[in-house]
Amino acid sequence: MKKQTNQLYEGMYILSSTLSDESRKKAWEKILNGITEKGGEIHKIHEPGRKRLAYEINGKREGYYYVIYFSAPTQCIGELWKEYHLHEDLIRFLTLQTEKVMETLEFPPLRMQ
Repeated sequence: MKKQTNQLYEGMYILSSTLSDESRKKAWEKILNGITEKGGEIHKIHEPGRKRLAYEINGKREGYYYVIYFSAPTQCIGELWKEYHLHEDLIRFLTLQTEKVMETLEFPPLRMQ
């Protein structure tokens, strides 16, 4: 029997800005529950809030951003991605393997050329 190995991941999620506060909360809980139900553990959540998108996605110019650090079995990431593609309120998502949990998020100012 193969031993499950948990890796540390950083996930960024953008939810539709047209959702009500209650609907957005339910959509976010659905994402968090998906992680924990598959054996994952949440370490840190950052909520940068409503931001303008860099480019229009499916007619949307804004979204609610969330960054989460979690550990999970490596094989569950593919299952999570399949669920994310079916999540109609999730505009974009990105999951990366990381080495450490960032306690604060800092973005350098954009340089105009």
